[in-house]
Amino acid sequence: MRSIAWLGFVNLAILIILAPVVCAQASAQTSDDSLKIYAVNVVKTAQFRKPFIGDGIYLGKGLVITAAHVVGHWPLFTRPHILIGGQDLPAKVVKEGSFEETDLALLSVDEERLPVSLRLRRNPLCKDPPAVGMDVIDVVPEETTHAQTISPLLIAPELRGRFDTLITTPEGSGSGLFDAGRKCLLGIISAKVQKYSYQKKNRHVSVQADGFAGYFVPASKIADFIPPEYRF
Repeated sequence: MRSIAWLGFVNLAILIILAPVVCAQASAQTSDDSLKIYAVNVVKTAQFRKPFIGDGIYLGKGLVITAAHVVGHWPLFTRPHILIGGQDLPAKVVKEGSFEETDLALLSVDEERLPVSLRLRRNPLCKDPPAVGMDVIDVVPEETTHAQTISPLLIAPELRGRFDTLITTPEGSGSGLFDAGRKCLLGIISAKVQKYSYQKKNRHVSVQADGFAGYFVPASKIADFIPPEYRF
């Protein structure tokens, strides 16, 4: 009986010790999932082709930000529409950049057709530039994924000027990257870029391909991209 009682005491002690950890993990997961309300699908349907589905982020006031290459070069012929808040809404292209310049596109939907829970929301852009080693959250309608920001020194030298904001893993085009601490929008995923690792052996440095990083268009460029009359 004593041994049974002792085991019961040990199990209770373990539960007491682990309870704060489990609660913290559950709280973090709930906090991450709350960001999914901003995640949308961007669908384009070209004639005689299968629909293409990318990702985007709702900003507020009926505005959606995504990557330009998700919308395509000829939006009038691809008829983009947005899957958001249980609605399938036709979208108007307010402004479109390009993958070669600024890989962003700003779309708008009829705000009156959105649920009240979305009409009242405003998604803040991060004010501070991303720092290497930040914990970030990639958000799509189906899930959230954690990653870290990394240095451009991990990619080819000729690409560092263009792809200077990176995370550890590539994510879906147009998906939103959020600061894990402040929950502000840090950027929009644009491309995947080859990473390299460097090892020094016998006074020589060897370079090896080491998977892919994800490049994101940072919040500062998003703020500059949005026309003044659409800012809030």
